[in-house]
Amino acid sequence: MGLKLNIAATSLLLLLASAAEVFGDTIFDVTKYGARADGNSDISQALLKAWGDSCSSPVASTVMIPKGTYALGQITIGGPCKAPINFVVQGTVMAPVDTSRFKAEAGWIAFQQIDRFTLSGGGVFDGQGKTVWGKKCPRSEYCNQLPINLRFNFITNSMVKDITSRDSKQFHINLLGCKNLTFYNVAISAPEESLNTDGIHIGRSSGINITDSTIGTGDDCVSIGDGSEQINIQRVTCGPGHGISVGSLGKYPNEEPVVGISVKNCNLTNTQNGVRVKTWPASHQGTASDMHFEDIVMNNVGNPIVIDQEYCPHNQCNLKSPSRIKISNVSFRNIRGTTSTQVAVKLLCSQEVPCQDVELGDINLKYNGNEGPAMSQCKNIKPKLLGVQLPRICA
Repeated sequence: MGLKLNIAATSLLLLLASAAEVFGDTIFDVTKYGARADGNSDISQALLKAWGDSCSSPVASTVMIPKGTYALGQITIGGPCKAPINFVVQGTVMAPVDTSRFKAEAGWIAFQQIDRFTLSGGGVFDGQGKTVWGKKCPRSEYCNQLPINLRFNFITNSMVKDITSRDSKQFHINLLGCKNLTFYNVAISAPEESLNTDGIHIGRSSGINITDSTIGTGDDCVSIGDGSEQINIQRVTCGPGHGISVGSLGKYPNEEPVVGISVKNCNLTNTQNGVRVKTWPASHQGTASDMHFEDIVMNNVGNPIVIDQEYCPHNQCNLKSPSRIKISNVSFRNIRGTTSTQVAVKLLCSQEVPCQDVELGDINLKYNGNEGPAMSQCKNIKPKLLGVQLPRICA
């Protein structure tokens, strides 16, 4: 699966690179539409006009935000468009500080229903989230009302590269209904104490590639929700944050299967968790399968390897009723480094639908504490064990 994904990603890169050669023919510069780089004047209308002209162009074109600092209100940038568009952001774009200026549960910047789209330029999307982090969070609905920096809804055959998302008020990047979308050399940053600031959240999307990127937040570096298929994560540096997670799954009815997840050649440092699959107890039915985690370095990481089918934040669950998410065909291979928790491998599977076909090979994790060696914790699982096993797993 990984090879197929890599070939597909390479083909997409070549396709977009070829298209980029002609993007320079027509440039729609927002400053030509009245945008000012003064950090105060909202450029929303100028950007929408520039985008509209580019979207209606019969040939490939570029929308550009040049170097400088710009204020941008809540905005939806949509298609379908007549030809490929390269959206080049060279400057720093600032979100409003006042959350009353946002519609509930909408993103700050939403891209939707666009095909053959590239977002690039080396610019910064600054969500200015410092004023809202931690207020009434995380147990109320307040966090869910905060704007996500960048939403990608139903984007196809596209690429996001060489951009930075900084200090989002909620998730940094959210994907819904996307196909064949690649993130390359993306930087995402927020302090460790910034609650609910997931780096990239993937939902009901397929053919998603995240490569050569650096993510440090107050929540998951990458989180993978239901309906995610053929997700390829490679050479991602993660930390601080909560690690790279599949789930949580099973909280809502009619969730779609998760299948085909590959996480390879990643480096995690000072994260609360490493790589994990998490499902709710007393859950709705569902499946998660064909998930593979390989060649991963853990540097002082808590809970480096986790399957948790008793996931219950804030202890507001019925743990007496088991999860009904079926987990199968999972592998953890060549995972090494140091753990900040004595339990380095935690495999807690459902009593009703125990995990199947779980393999661990060449695991070498050393506990940084003084209480003793690293340990494992297992429940309702008989994994296949290969090669080095440090700690001893399910012994």
